[in-house]
Amino acid sequence: MRDLSKRFRNIRSDIQLIIEELQQGNILGDRIGDIGEEYVVYKLRVRNSNIKKGKNAGYRLIYQVESPTSILLLTIYSKSDREDIATNEIQDIIADFDREES
Repeated sequence: MRDLSKRFRNIRSDIQLIIEELQQGNILGDRIGDIGEEYVVYKLRVRNSNIKKGKNAGYRLIYQVESPTSILLLTIYSKSDREDIATNEIQDIIADFDREES
């Protein structure tokens, strides 16, 4: 996120509202189904207030619901930087978090 915050000064405030919604227990975005049955992962479009083009040109936030009280933010990227994130890349990110917890 550090690299994105250098280019997009409002990123923290843009995603803060999303984080607050997730903390309240609201599930946002579309579930990514091909990650595996044991993982509940969502992809969410977030508006980038620096570019004034709406959600389609904004950020993509990928998060995992580990339990009703635990959500893990996996990654965030700008749609202008990359078109999509591959399923295997998301699986690698999850595996990295799992290794760190062990």
